[in-house]
Amino acid sequence: MAESGLAMWLSLLLLLLLPGPLPVAGMEDAAFPHLGESSQPPPRACPPRCSCPRVDTVDCDGLDLRVFPDNITRAAQHLSLQNNQLQELPYNELSRLSGLRTLNLHNNLISSEGLPDEAFESLTQLQHIYVAHNKLSVAPQFLPRSLRVADLAANQVMEIFPLTFGEKPALRSVYLHNNQLSNAGLPPDAFRGSEAVATLSLSNNRLSYLPPSLPPSLERLHLQNNLISKVPRGALSRQTQLRELYLQHNQLTDSGLDATTFSKLHSLEYLDLSHNQLTTVPAGLPRTLAILHLGRNRIRQVEAARLHGARGLRYLLLQHNQLGSSGLPAGVLRPLRGLHTLHLYGNGLDRVPLALPRRLRALVLPHNHVATLGARDLAATPGLMELNLAYNRLTSARVHHRAFRRLRALRSLDLAGNQLTRLPMGLPTGLHTLRLQRNQLRMLEPEPLTGLDQLQELSLAHNRLRVGDIGPGTWHELQALQVRHRLVSHTIPRAPPSPCLHCHIPNILVSWSSNQNKKMVRVG
Repeated sequence: MAESGLAMWLSLLLLLLLPGPLPVAGMEDAAFPHLGESSQPPPRACPPRCSCPRVDTVDCDGLDLRVFPDNITRAAQHLSLQNNQLQELPYNELSRLSGLRTLNLHNNLISSEGLPDEAFESLTQLQHIYVAHNKLSVAPQFLPRSLRVADLAANQVMEIFPLTFGEKPALRSVYLHNNQLSNAGLPPDAFRGSEAVATLSLSNNRLSYLPPSLPPSLERLHLQNNLISKVPRGALSRQTQLRELYLQHNQLTDSGLDATTFSKLHSLEYLDLSHNQLTTVPAGLPRTLAILHLGRNRIRQVEAARLHGARGLRYLLLQHNQLGSSGLPAGVLRPLRGLHTLHLYGNGLDRVPLALPRRLRALVLPHNHVATLGARDLAATPGLMELNLAYNRLTSARVHHRAFRRLRALRSLDLAGNQLTRLPMGLPTGLHTLRLQRNQLRMLEPEPLTGLDQLQELSLAHNRLRVGDIGPGTWHELQALQVRHRLVSHTIPRAPPSPCLHCHIPNILVSWSSNQNKKMVRVG
């Protein structure tokens, strides 16, 4: 028995000491760390002080770098070097980064000398390049065919080349504003082969005429703040998808446009020709036009024939022209049936234009010479919601008591800066805002305010009112007035016991505070 027990223990000991089965190829657990190896992935290469939140992203924004980083991973697709002090881009470093899709060099000191002609040749996948706010005097001669967005704004660029933006079938947006481009620096084939460009910004340059051969795919074209005096015939004949055209702050005259200039723009919705030298409304405006900005020109008369094609117009801005007493004949705007807003600020008009479109919602006429408001002057526009007649020459004696009767939709009425001595009669009961500051008001009586239970703001500052001139019950129906601006301690109870609570209120703005259930008086 003793010998058999000893043999069993020896057998067990041998089993424990024998090595396990030899490993079979392909059976190792790849997830299990081998001897001497860490279970953590190796750290990604990232330039000093930069951040690399993803394997394809390197962010070196705002580090005051003066030298291009030399430790950027080849896997980078998005590289930001904006807000640094870089003066040049080394070709050997850029050529390694063939997978780049976004390169942001905004706000550096890069000159054209520091940007080799072949700098972008190897970046065959680049889609977005931002080189705005640098010191380029000429654009790169070649940008990759894969490009979608190119921003070279706010440099000193005087010249671009055929392959800077040409032959880029995916290019959608080009920003060249705030440079020194003249027509001589913009080749006629600048966008040949780039038939998808939708946005082109050339504002704040030195162009003297609208460049020819612009992409037919354009939807937004910015040419404001140039020296443009002429749009050559046919220059906009192919841009049938153009929706927004900005030509303000140029030197356009009537002779620089013709009847065909805008006639082919069958998608145009917004046209800004303000701050030019036009004396008439341009001819050939398209039916699709919704907003026409002609402010700050020298227009003396609006001719009905010039607006015949623009019957879809919604906003017509004619402020600061020279229309005078005869520049807007009665009924000249009547064909614009959908007109919503008409701006006529500062034109020397001596009366409200007659026979305006019936659906007009906002009429803005401040700083004119309007001295009379007759019973039927506003009868043609019953849908008006905003009427601004501030700083004209209206007197109470020449404002008819039925002048506002038909304006049942009116919500805002501005009569500030006139010569009114009393509140107008017949105010629409739906008014929310009534501005009467800087008149000659000497009394307030309850009758003109009767029924104005929706009034939220009443401005009476800078008049000649004293509390003794405020009739009993004047405030009784103004239940919706809200607190406006600075309030002082004067408080008028809901039902004042006498017409005089305080000895003098030189300039007042009366407001209602619903949460305090009392009216407040502001002394201006």
